[in-house]
Amino acid sequence: MKYYTLALIALLLLPLQAAKPSIAPDTVAILYNTRVPDSKTLAEYYAKQRHIPKANLIGLPLSRNSLISRKEYISSIEQPLRKHFTDKNWWKMEPASQGVKVATKNKIRVFVCMMGVPYGINPDKNYQIDGRKIGGINSATVDSELAALGIIGFPLQRALVNKYFKKDTSFADANLPSYMLVGRIDADKLSTCKRLIDDAIEVEKTGLWGMCYLDQAKKGGGYKMGDQWLLDIEKKNWQLGIPTTMDANRDTYLTNYPMRDAALYFGWYTTNFNGPFRNPNFKLKKGAIAVHLHSYSALYLRNPKRHWTGPLLASGACATVGNVYEPYLSGTHYFNILHDRLTKGYTFIEAAYMSINKLSWQNLVIGDPLYQPYKFLQQPKMGKITAEDKVYRNCVIGFKEWKDDPDTLTRKFRSAGLKTNDARYYEILGLYKRYLKDMGIAVAFFQSASKMYLLPADKTRCQLHIIDILRSMGKKDKAILAARNLLAQIKGTAEEQTVKSLLNILSPPPPPKAKPHKKIPTNKR
Repeated sequence: MKYYTLALIALLLLPLQAAKPSIAPDTVAILYNTRVPDSKTLAEYYAKQRHIPKANLIGLPLSRNSLISRKEYISSIEQPLRKHFTDKNWWKMEPASQGVKVATKNKIRVFVCMMGVPYGINPDKNYQIDGRKIGGINSATVDSELAALGIIGFPLQRALVNKYFKKDTSFADANLPSYMLVGRIDADKLSTCKRLIDDAIEVEKTGLWGMCYLDQAKKGGGYKMGDQWLLDIEKKNWQLGIPTTMDANRDTYLTNYPMRDAALYFGWYTTNFNGPFRNPNFKLKKGAIAVHLHSYSALYLRNPKRHWTGPLLASGACATVGNVYEPYLSGTHYFNILHDRLTKGYTFIEAAYMSINKLSWQNLVIGDPLYQPYKFLQQPKMGKITAEDKVYRNCVIGFKEWKDDPDTLTRKFRSAGLKTNDARYYEILGLYKRYLKDMGIAVAFFQSASKMYLLPADKTRCQLHIIDILRSMGKKDKAILAARNLLAQIKGTAEEQTVKSLLNILSPPPPPKAKPHKKIPTNKR
């Protein structure tokens, strides 16, 4: 069957909105550690793949440690780089107010740190400048400090306001010469770092198409803002036609949860990676953006088995963001803005900096900064079309045409599912109907998808959708019964652990019986 199953007319009538322009290669500089051979290898590889001039590569003899002191950051990174920028005539520095100097011109718009460059500046309660102790929070990431390299003399004990926050324009047009967008290509090993580059370049030819998985924290109180970000993403996705699964329970996605075609993942709030990311056989879709919010998600960036950024990269993520030290919720990346700017076609680095309100702070942006995953989202007939992406391209086309007419959209998607024998159309309809709170219809579509799917993991996921609907409607007993029936059907599969974990939540086993205390002998007089 041809790609234009849903509606050829709808495809031809789509407005042709050009993707945001990419960042010019000659405005990108690369920093590597001359003491780490793989760091230089990676820098040269990235420069070649992205056509960045060799003159824009900077090698410095740096510590091999991931975390360094403020003193070492200034002497080994900050001062040599400022001298390099001045010697190369890359910028023009001028006095501002109260002894501060700022760059009023700067050739370099994006700065990329390679694996081997330290990424954290440790807090130091005794740190002094000119004999004066610097109070407040003086920890930061190297990258966030470098973003403000063109501002000299600002107070160290507090973060800088990011004037690019919430902007909706390319950085080239933002007129912020004192700032740079600083990203990092970094992971546990060279091959992983090269994959981040290769995947980004390859996926840009097709665009990123697939499912989005969201995971709320449901902690209430001061955490509500983070959950609202995910609700905003869910709403935006259904407007765009990006099918979305939302875990609205306080518990995170369960062990071995059978995600499929996961192109986007945003979740929070656990210290260490869990859910499907615990399964060594699980892989995100090539080019995926995956982020889990935690105060120290990137503290062990180069360890694929600790916290979150390392494990996400090990699971196939192409790009992520994270924190090395406590950023506080308002000082971390706003997921809804990051997602919005990505889906508008901006580069990953632009989207990341438009979603953070502070510089000289605790954040990292990891992955190819120039990656444009959604450059074809507004024009889905463009780019290289692959068989595995057709359903998701059709989803975008269908929602553009019929999102205001759910009945017609339902008929079209059901027809496409029948003609192609592709259960994903039915599962997508089930997710959409659930989003619209039409639970009965959602269950019917999940049941149809479960019958049509061939793989046990896909069948199980559809049944888990149904169980979660029962759970959300307060029908706990029916949810438990459905989970037990499902468990009996999937013995020996990886998803067996998923259902067992769910039953432990819905119907926890009784605590073990207490053992009687032995009598303690006493001395009789």
